[in-house]
Amino acid sequence: FRYHPNSSHYTKIINQKNFERLIDLIDNDRIYTGGSYNKEQLYIEPTILNNIDWNDKIMQEEIFGPILPVISFTDFNLILNDILDHEKPLAAYLFTSNNEEKEAFIKKISFGGGCINDVIMHLGNENLPFGGVGNSGIGNYHGKFGFETFSHQKAVLEKATWGEPNIKYPPYSDKKLSWIKRFL
Repeated sequence: FRYHPNSSHYTKIINQKNFERLIDLIDNDRIYTGGSYNKEQLYIEPTILNNIDWNDKIMQEEIFGPILPVISFTDFNLILNDILDHEKPLAAYLFTSNNEEKEAFIKKISFGGGCINDVIMHLGNENLPFGGVGNSGIGNYHGKFGFETFSHQKAVLEKATWGEPNIKYPPYSDKKLSWIKRFL
């Protein structure tokens, strides 16, 4: 990881049970980067798993941890059909500069929220809704909240394919935090 994998800015796993559940999801043969952990500190390094298959254990449940399984593809229509054949994910991420693929991703795939050319950043945007669909949950109900829940709005954040602001990543200095506060 180019952004300080041992940084104190990364959080720890909430308890031993979840730590062990997450470690069990990591297939050492599929680690692209990361994968180290410290049981005493309940710390798991941000980990990317590559060459993932739909039948892998990590694809059978929601992760809620610093592990990102990646399913690579060369044929968008084939992967689109594969996605549609499985349960609706809580989050989905697509990396592409192809506008037709972006449109199909947003319009054809049902998922709680996601990003194009980035990951997880949709969760930090208070102006985007968050919630799951299908097995990932249905959110609130009753009155206005029920209408909004059962009329799911999908959050999608698209990041440009050029450049990456250093301000997003640790280590966080007082200067960086000052800039971040200006944008919030």
